[in-house]
Amino acid sequence: MRPSLFLATFATSVAAVLLGPAAVAHADETPQETISRLQEQGYTVNVDRVGNGRINDCVVTSVRNPQVQTDTIRDYYGKPDENGNRKYRLIEVVVSQSISVSLDCTG
Repeated sequence: MRPSLFLATFATSVAAVLLGPAAVAHADETPQETISRLQEQGYTVNVDRVGNGRINDCVVTSVRNPQVQTDTIRDYYGKPDENGNRKYRLIEVVVSQSISVSLDCTG
């Protein structure tokens, strides 16, 4: 991959970590909309629920525990020096991210 792609990925991952997920369920969202919004942000959503009602009859009780797994890679650039060594920078890349959503489906 090219350095510019790594830097773009890095900038996006830093923004996601610093800003955090939109981890609040909005009152005007259905549970499915909350889950879909988090998935669109790149999260693997783990759902736990109480009751066995349909998902659209449920209420989101919490969005919690965002987990971000990263990996650090070396991005080599420039020409080798007289000893054959190349300059590099370390870039942290998001490998995966997950979050938990709790639903109350007893109503």
